[in-house]
Amino acid sequence: MGDKANAHPGAAGRATAADHPASVRNVVLVGHSGSGKTTLVEALALTAGAVNRAGRVEDGGTVSDYDEIEHRQQRSVQLSLVPVEWDGIKVNLLDTPGYADFVGELRAGLRAADAALFVVSASDGVDGSTRMVWEECAAVGMPRAIVVTHLEAARANYEEMTRICADAFGGDDPDAVLPLYLPLHGPQGPDGHAPVTGLIGLLSQKLFDYSSGERKDSEPGEDQLPLIEEARNRLIEGIIAESEDETLMDRYLGGEQVDVKTLIEDLERAVARGTFFPVLAAAPAADGARQGLGTVEVLELITRGFPTPLEREAPGVTTIDGKPRELKPCDPDGPLVAEVVKTASDPYVGRVSMVRVFSGTLRPDETVHVSGHGLADRGHEDHDVDEKIGALSAPFGKQQRTLSHAIAGDLACVAKLSRAETGDTLSAKDDPLLMEPWQMPDPLLPLAIQAHSKADEDKLSQGLARLVAEDPTMRLEQNQATHQVVLWCLGEAHADVALERLRSRYGVQVDVVPHKVSLRETFASRSAGRGRHVKQSGGHGQYAICEIEVEPLPGGSGIEFVDKVVGGAVPRQFIPSVEKGVRAQAAKGVAAGHPLVDIRVTLLDGKAHSVDSSDAAFQTAGALALREAAADVKIHLLEPVAEVSVLVGDEYVGPVMSDLSGRRGRVLGTEQTSGGRTVIKAEVPEIEIGRYAIDLRSMSHGTARFSRRYARHEPMPQQIAERIREEARAAS
Repeated sequence: MGDKANAHPGAAGRATAADHPASVRNVVLVGHSGSGKTTLVEALALTAGAVNRAGRVEDGGTVSDYDEIEHRQQRSVQLSLVPVEWDGIKVNLLDTPGYADFVGELRAGLRAADAALFVVSASDGVDGSTRMVWEECAAVGMPRAIVVTHLEAARANYEEMTRICADAFGGDDPDAVLPLYLPLHGPQGPDGHAPVTGLIGLLSQKLFDYSSGERKDSEPGEDQLPLIEEARNRLIEGIIAESEDETLMDRYLGGEQVDVKTLIEDLERAVARGTFFPVLAAAPAADGARQGLGTVEVLELITRGFPTPLEREAPGVTTIDGKPRELKPCDPDGPLVAEVVKTASDPYVGRVSMVRVFSGTLRPDETVHVSGHGLADRGHEDHDVDEKIGALSAPFGKQQRTLSHAIAGDLACVAKLSRAETGDTLSAKDDPLLMEPWQMPDPLLPLAIQAHSKADEDKLSQGLARLVAEDPTMRLEQNQATHQVVLWCLGEAHADVALERLRSRYGVQVDVVPHKVSLRETFASRSAGRGRHVKQSGGHGQYAICEIEVEPLPGGSGIEFVDKVVGGAVPRQFIPSVEKGVRAQAAKGVAAGHPLVDIRVTLLDGKAHSVDSSDAAFQTAGALALREAAADVKIHLLEPVAEVSVLVGDEYVGPVMSDLSGRRGRVLGTEQTSGGRTVIKAEVPEIEIGRYAIDLRSMSHGTARFSRRYARHEPMPQQIAERIREEARAAS
């Protein structure tokens, strides 16, 4: 790693196709919005020689933030791949958005990567959402390291930040999260702030000076070594504690000097195993400089400490019919298994799929089998098709560099897969396989939309289908009860990006309308009605009379129709006509225009005419009878109630429970979980939780999650029901 104090390796630049999995590192950058992930990617690309000049997020000139939306918002909104080469190793840097609305892009990056760099701002600290992602990585044993940025901020304190990281990420073992370097400060400026100009390696005890714009190594002065002694000893003890050599700690405590080379080798193994998490510092290069502070050290950590794809356990693989399939880890000569981790549309190329190859070798112009399963509830139908892939390329921001192949362990972009969606598996057409899907968050913010004009209406269906194909965290619903088109999103920023892409990418202008929940009606008590439809106007008339009784049924019973006519008062051929008329009126509603449910309608009596009675006449009479019965009884307006489960930190339990009660919710109970969190279970009317995804995030500072599922319909409070009826009357 950086403590080896070697010079610039020279073999640097934009990466091409890898020839062996051992020469690949897949690294995802994780951190809250504004922590400096994109700036760090830019600095690493500059140090590696992949770019000649580092761009700035504020200017829209970075490699990874190339989308027009990202330029306008000055933040990442999608997963981006920037491959560079360092010391003969291809490093695939996966830049992810830090804003919670785009956690689907983060999940895709975690799926594609073998290790994670957690980027933490020295001026902002560690937020709750970053801690949660750390725990997710810990659960699957993903190797991690921490990079502290924004050291130039006036209130930045690197030493304090390392302690915060140890507390936040160390869990029961804070000595597993320790710095490898300490910063060197230059002269104080007029504001009293001393800029960081270099680093001192705690293991090698060498100085790495970046003040000239490129790293220069030197020996420390005698007055500098005592300043690092305490941190150095703690780091050595932390590394030895993770060593596979159980005698090393005893020898060290006995006074034996452990060789630096041995320490570095143990450090690299511990990092690759995911049991030790080094803390580094980095900053962008100054104007005209070739290397940013700490970027050489970060690249050396990635290439020497992070695992190769060969060391990662691949996700489960099955045949299409669900039988498990064992594969050799990351074998370029094995059966082809690749996964689409991102889908995008290019105005010139069409659909472009970013894939991670887990087995075999992907080549251009070959026919592959595309399998997608398990997301039918989000508008992604299960599919199994053969498709011929187009060109294979390595993306570098928005640029595409042609590749001859992509081996197991590598990432590449594939053109012209018209049916492939994010999460799909690519495999050989004669040996179709399916990868276990990764977990995606449920979109819980509804966005009801309608086409702005007739021209937009013609393009809306195709535009929405493409949008949902690109983003598995978005769900498309055609609500038959409310007759609305609803896009379910993760938050307001997610929804804004979806609308902007519909407009700019697919040329569809839509209007956002208030989201409606599926209300229903039912009888509060027993009632009777008489339907009389008699018209005589010369010639063939209309004659039908029926008498019915209506009684309420338990929730979920639907509509029952019972025939108790005696003596042929209503001819047998017209009894189905009465039922049809009743059901048609029930579908339209009898009070506020919502479907009528959970009733039993009993046909008791009626009259018919030998000439003028007809199917249509008795349908009308049935509808009239139901309306008359409804006019003489109280009609309950039923609202959908959802079962809600909220996972929240213990410190927010009180506010969350109070908020749920304010939404007419009934708290059913709480359950303690690990990590100082509590699960709150409640039942809440759906009309009250339309924006709960946004409100809960605000209440918990982004650390809480919730899920919901439909429970039942139940009567709405009278005052709310009356307000909705008034609104319905005003609209009619």
